[in-house]
Amino acid sequence: MNLTKNICFFDLETTGINISKDRIVEISIVKALTNGEKEVKTWKVNPGIPIPPETTAIHGISDEDVKDAPSFKEIAPQIMEMIKDSDLGGFNSNRFDIPLLAEELIRNGFDFDLTKHRPIDVQVIYHKMEPRNLSAAYKYYCDKDLVDAHSAEADTLATYEIFKAQVEKYEELENDNQFLSEFSSQRKTADLAGFIHIDAQGDETISFGKYKGQKVKDVFAKDPGYYAWIQNADFPLYTKKVFTRIKLKSSF
Repeated sequence: MNLTKNICFFDLETTGINISKDRIVEISIVKALTNGEKEVKTWKVNPGIPIPPETTAIHGISDEDVKDAPSFKEIAPQIMEMIKDSDLGGFNSNRFDIPLLAEELIRNGFDFDLTKHRPIDVQVIYHKMEPRNLSAAYKYYCDKDLVDAHSAEADTLATYEIFKAQVEKYEELENDNQFLSEFSSQRKTADLAGFIHIDAQGDETISFGKYKGQKVKDVFAKDPGYYAWIQNADFPLYTKKVFTRIKLKSSF
């Protein structure tokens, strides 16, 4: 591959699928370097909350498995160091892994800015080209069976191999991080959870509730209390951060 910037492919195993409330129990990162080499790191994480039995049944990680593992706050500096010079890739990462990672980082006092990490979602590329799931994608592109599915490292390594095969297979896929990020994005949003859309003029708009479709800056101007309501409501931390940025920008 002809990478113009390092890409950190990663996968999370978690206590559930609620971006705001659930926690990471395992994270694996495969850092694809521009020189063609790769680095692989995997951490078990003590989430500080119980892992539901139905979730353990999916990924096989129990409370007992992580009772002596470090907290996310303890490993966050290593994660930040690994991703600081990289774009972020994964399988369904635009909708789940990146938003949840951002939530964990912000919750623990670490800054996360998506504008520094272009997202490349291998699942979106796959679904646009060959609509199936991760195991089928691995079989289709790499002619291999995915062993240990729902193990963070196995899933991440498979995702990395699929990505390389996609770039090699499809001539229309430009071998460029910027193109791949734009191609694997299904919609333009300012936040990670999709509460703030970007309209045709490049302005942030609200995608929910009574102000759906209206520009955020216009809503803040006519309803000053709306910003305070957002900050006190159950929105993801990164979404609140983006709303704050828009408010500060519109104040000048």
